[in-house]
Amino acid sequence: MTTRRLGLAVAQMGPVHLSDSRSAVVQRLVAMLREAKARGAEMVVFPELALTTFFPRYWMEEAEAQARFFEAQMPNAEVQPLFDAARELGVGFYLGYAELAEDGRPYNTAVLVNRKGEITGKYRKIHLPGHAEHKPEAPFQHLEKKYFDVGNLGFRVFESEAVKYGMCLCNDRRWPETYRVMALQSAEVVMLGYNTPSLNIHWNEPVHLRTTTHLVSLQANAYQNGIWVAAAAKCGSEDGHHMIGSSVIVAPTGEIVARTLTEDDEVICVSADLSLGEHFRQHVFNFAKHRRPEHYRLIVDRVGAGDPLP
Repeated sequence: MTTRRLGLAVAQMGPVHLSDSRSAVVQRLVAMLREAKARGAEMVVFPELALTTFFPRYWMEEAEAQARFFEAQMPNAEVQPLFDAARELGVGFYLGYAELAEDGRPYNTAVLVNRKGEITGKYRKIHLPGHAEHKPEAPFQHLEKKYFDVGNLGFRVFESEAVKYGMCLCNDRRWPETYRVMALQSAEVVMLGYNTPSLNIHWNEPVHLRTTTHLVSLQANAYQNGIWVAAAAKCGSEDGHHMIGSSVIVAPTGEIVARTLTEDDEVICVSADLSLGEHFRQHVFNFAKHRRPEHYRLIVDRVGAGDPLP
């Protein structure tokens, strides 16, 4: 089998505070893009909502949130330096941000940008966690259901520079359907950004379990679909609100091949052997040979759990 390699990097971000400007954040992204390129990267994964603080933790009117934290155009003047750097360096990237679409609908969005600095793919988050109502008794809010509409583009796969990429965001990584839909489109690399609070406001979840379930989700789905997974956190304490780090690159074997050590801006990079995924897709999880979708109908017929089938 012919070996195909991709210089794959994850650019983790430390905190972005309410007082931080877009231009200052973009300077940080450009600096990490340059470091990743110097270490052999051809594709760099940035976090979810990379341009702003994780604003769904705050209660405000939707109009205020959109004015402060959303992008009506991508790229725009403040983000253009990142696209210019990608074209200059010849390196692509994935970027998460809050999108205000042309029709005025708000989405939690990620774009795929090629080595020419051109957008070649877009994803809008489908599995929105949290709540829409105000919870004044909670230590903070998790208002993605208030500020964002459910994504309307589906889980698509985009080919860029001869590599097939899939995209998702944060909570999507916990749902096996996310990866399987993209694997059925021959995805080779799935990229995702996340902002995961260390504290679960809904139940008393031990802090260490937040990282454990994060890693288990990535490793299991990388293995079960024969794909590389690259996951980038925005992490650390944003204005007193802590989020987990543990940005990783996971191989189709399910093994973590690179992991961040800090909760600051940090780049990890690997030479990803894409042919390794092809080996698993042929010899372990060969969908064409072994899948039996006629027995999986319940997965799409039911949203929630119900009674056993008769």
